[in-house]
Amino acid sequence: MIDLDGTPNKARLGANAILGVSMATARAAANALQQPLYRYLGGTDLELPQTFHNVINGGEHADNGIDIQEFMITPVERTSFRDGFEKIVNTYHTLKKVIEDAGYTTGLGDEGGFAPDLKNSEEALQILHDAIIKAGYTPGKEIAIAFDAAASYFYNRTTHNYDFEGKTYTPAALGDYYLQLLAKFPEIVSIEDPYGEEDWDNFASFTAAHGDQLQIVADDPVCTNPQLIRQAIQRGMANNILIKLNQIGTVTETLAAIRLARKNGYATMMSHRSGETGDTFVADFTVATNAAQLKAGAPARSERIEKYNQLLRIEEELGTDGARLAHFPNNVMFD
Repeated sequence: MIDLDGTPNKARLGANAILGVSMATARAAANALQQPLYRYLGGTDLELPQTFHNVINGGEHADNGIDIQEFMITPVERTSFRDGFEKIVNTYHTLKKVIEDAGYTTGLGDEGGFAPDLKNSEEALQILHDAIIKAGYTPGKEIAIAFDAAASYFYNRTTHNYDFEGKTYTPAALGDYYLQLLAKFPEIVSIEDPYGEEDWDNFASFTAAHGDQLQIVADDPVCTNPQLIRQAIQRGMANNILIKLNQIGTVTETLAAIRLARKNGYATMMSHRSGETGDTFVADFTVATNAAQLKAGAPARSERIEKYNQLLRIEEELGTDGARLAHFPNNVMFD
């Protein structure tokens, strides 16, 4: 189908149309062999992922004043996928009460996370920190925090500065702001897209300075494109590559992107999209490829819950000895 399309960006047939056929072909092959999709794609080398759950929505995903797009929680200490997911669900429901007690509404954003009209991103992190404790967990030990800055949305292409929550930051000042957040909330273990998709130099500099202690994920600069991933690796940008099936447009090319990242010592994080369906292909694909990490939204709304239910079913089918359980930070490049 790539040859039939004949364009570098699948403009003739469309990436979403091609991807639908690619995914359907994989499912048909699995069904023909009477195998689960994860088994057909991954054989016997299977791994249940570390999950990252977007529980406070900001940026383009919500109608509020927070510029950071996603505030996520991840279960660090867990004995099974079910155990970790239970901790996430408990924290999510506790978070709703903490937000309400702070006087905010608890409407949902695009990915099932709450979208209160908070003052700023630091307040969002404080509320999340408080919710983890109130749920009975230790921040950083049992439940950690990650965020997707999605800095392309507040990058000023004219001044090359960042217009963030009512202030203007130089790239260096924005990096200092992130470090202040890390100092106040040491349970933060991962930052996605801390700089804009065009700001490769500052993205790489931030990685060089802090990538040995912090997971730094690249999404917008590379878009699951092997050519861009290769360039990012050469520039030393990030230590984790976000993988989205519909960015590149075929299962085969997505596998190539994962192999390229892994070959060069990068971790990978599979991802859903903000506009999702109830399809569970990404859950099977994550287990099959040993992607180690998955973000698929909050434990709410059917299109998000379906992914997590599928992972629970896979764990039940495989049994306790059937698949490895990914543990953070063992699945990234720092100790």
